[in-house]
Amino acid sequence: MKAYKLPKFTVEEYIKHENETGQKYEFHNGEIYALAGGSLEHALLIGNIYSELRNGLKKKGSECKPITSEAKLHIKKNNKYVYPDCMVICGEMERSRVSKDAVSNPILIVEVLSKSTSEYDRGDKFYFYRQIPQLKEYVLIEQKRYVVEVYYKKGKHDSWIISRYEGLDEKIKLQSLQIEIEMKELYFDINIDTPDS
Repeated sequence: MKAYKLPKFTVEEYIKHENETGQKYEFHNGEIYALAGGSLEHALLIGNIYSELRNGLKKKGSECKPITSEAKLHIKKNNKYVYPDCMVICGEMERSRVSKDAVSNPILIVEVLSKSTSEYDRGDKFYFYRQIPQLKEYVLIEQKRYVVEVYYKKGKHDSWIISRYEGLDEKIKLQSLQIEIEMKELYFDINIDTPDS
């Protein structure tokens, strides 16, 4: 996730820097981190999950909208801007006052895990995401195994129920959206020669 660290920035300087360089950065309360490119499998999984979310929501007539990793997420409480692999927003999009390209109210966030980001996505990043009042579900997709973990928020407190889906015959249940996604569709065109045990 972190290629290199630059000196302290204001949010305005951060946005200007992104615009000038054409590079994506995460912003963490004044510090910015360049985002490295992902693998082909990472890109395919992001496309697949976006497509499955969009089709599932459209099929049930939902007004919720999936958003790709091109959009920034503003975590107000921690003064952070990050790029989740995919998000879903239900209702009106709340945009950052400083960056019109950033939203702040996803109900669901998806991250595709990689060797370099897995610990961060499961740990600190999930903690930051949990500061978003609207967030109800967090989905982690593995690249090297047919494994998906779904964290669903129970009630108003920081209590989460974890569901694990393993194997191509499974169906992933997303309670916040009331839809299911077939693992074989999520992993369509993903070649995993020897799944890890």
